[in-house]
Amino acid sequence: MKKILLVEDDPNLGLLLQDYLQLKGKFEVTLCKDGEEGLRAFTKNPYDLVILDVMMPKKDGFTLGKDIRKVNANIPIIFATAKAMIEDKTQAFNLGGDDYITKPFRIEELLLRINALLKRAENAEKKNVDDTPSQFTLGSYNFDYTSQLITRGETLQKLSTKEAELLRLLCLKRNEVLTREEALLNIWHDDNYFNGRSMDVFLSKIRKYLRDDPAVEIINVHGRGYKLLIN
Repeated sequence: MKKILLVEDDPNLGLLLQDYLQLKGKFEVTLCKDGEEGLRAFTKNPYDLVILDVMMPKKDGFTLGKDIRKVNANIPIIFATAKAMIEDKTQAFNLGGDDYITKPFRIEELLLRINALLKRAENAEKKNVDDTPSQFTLGSYNFDYTSQLITRGETLQKLSTKEAELLRLLCLKRNEVLTREEALLNIWHDDNYFNGRSMDVFLSKIRKYLRDDPAVEIINVHGRGYKLLIN
């Protein structure tokens, strides 16, 4: 089920859109009443798409959209507003908006736009996955992400799915910091305490799998995350 963040200060319209999308679109919709509340929700939870009203108290939709783009450059953003001037539409797209719908609008049209953006995002994500390497050399080890296998000479080590996903992220960020938040949101889709403890267990296992080659090391970066070092 796709997750949508809806930020709308009109409570009647917000509840109407939330109910319709959850019923007809089978989405999970989080409704926030102003821009500040919307930003807090976005930074705490993963979403697949964002719908922003423009004229809102505390933080307007354009400012919120700009803040969201600092955190996530790819998530689809739809601006929904009564402002129909070409200057407003230009500003929306310059801020990184993917679509712009003018109030009043038919909810069915909004649903069509949502589905089109989500399909486009899925195709882009699939292309990125296809373009991402699945074979990695880690010192004397070879790691095959697709088969979830670490090999060293005649020695084979099968990985669980989450172990393979975590090691792949470390490989892609080789010699750079992989933050805890990035790893948790990518693999567990939630950076809560319990998932963090679970990740620590998987990381400990991965270290054991690679311990026979001193040139390969996964270090803790205090207060930030982890770094895969290969000397």
